[in-house]
Amino acid sequence: MERAQLMELTREFLDAFNRNDLDAVMCFFADGSFYEEINGKRSAGKTAIRAALTPQFQGAYGKMQFIYEDIFADAETGKVMASWHCSLTVEGEPTSWRGLDILRFVGDKVVQKLTYAKAKMPMLTTNAVTAGRVSDVTPVNR
Repeated sequence: MERAQLMELTREFLDAFNRNDLDAVMCFFADGSFYEEINGKRSAGKTAIRAALTPQFQGAYGKMQFIYEDIFADAETGKVMASWHCSLTVEGEPTSWRGLDILRFVGDKVVQKLTYAKAKMPMLTTNAVTAGRVSDVTPVNR
């Protein structure tokens, strides 16, 4: 695949998130793909990925908007790094954080989506942090 094609596929995939179109997002995932969330939880296969993404697309975290900053693509390996700034409202207050996705495409399908983020603590449950068990930190479901 040419780099221009990989960049276009990536933009289409990322735009589906901002349109809040879960069906369109899922069309990009390959059957054997996996998604790793910012809390490290890994979902393998399209059914599990859809289940992991559903709360976001149903508005559980408020209206989320991703403003993409940079996209780096390596057409030879099918790998993409997309950095972004996410804005949303939590408990009536606007907030945001920065993060990035590492995507790997095989053909026109995403086979791997790894998400990393710098998030403010109010976005997370803090009982595990105060107890020193950072691995138990999970996003707050709203």
